Amino acid sequence: MVIEGEKYVLNILGVTRIFDGKTMYTINPEDEEVTISSDNTEDENTITPSKMLSFYEEGYTYAMDIVQDVKGRKIQYVKLNPIDTNSEIKQVLLGIDATTKHIYNLIEIGKNGTRTTLTVNSFKTNEPISKSLFKFDKNKYKDYYINKLD
Repeated sequence: MVIEGEKYVLNILGVTRIFDGKTMYTINPEDEEVTISSDNTEDENTITPSKMLSFYEEGYTYAMDIVQDVKGRKIQYVKLNPIDTNSEIKQVLLGIDATTKHIYNLIEIGKNGTRTTLTVNSFKTNEPISKSLFKFDKNKYKDYYINKLD
């Protein structure tokens, strides 16, 4: 995952998501399909990659949770509960590396029991980023089915 402000590129399970600040491009090579959709700002509770480092600053109550040894690292979990009782999120566990103070992982537990985990394998800041990284190049996907959602 590469993040710059609200823009990001995320590769997960072979699928690439490019968000340029306005439009989301989901590229699925297995299906040879690109899905293009508008930014969905309706659901402010959704934790997107660009919000991963700051989402918890408002809208949640929090309490310290367990400390776990994960692959030789001490991870301090913070349990976050949404203030909004209508939220689809039951709780979020934010794992912080006790040594580096960087986010190690985020575990989102939905009211429906869905569990989503994002793990940070490496964390670098102020790296040079290509200007074209967050731009979708349709020429690379000429043979793909383009599914444009409105």
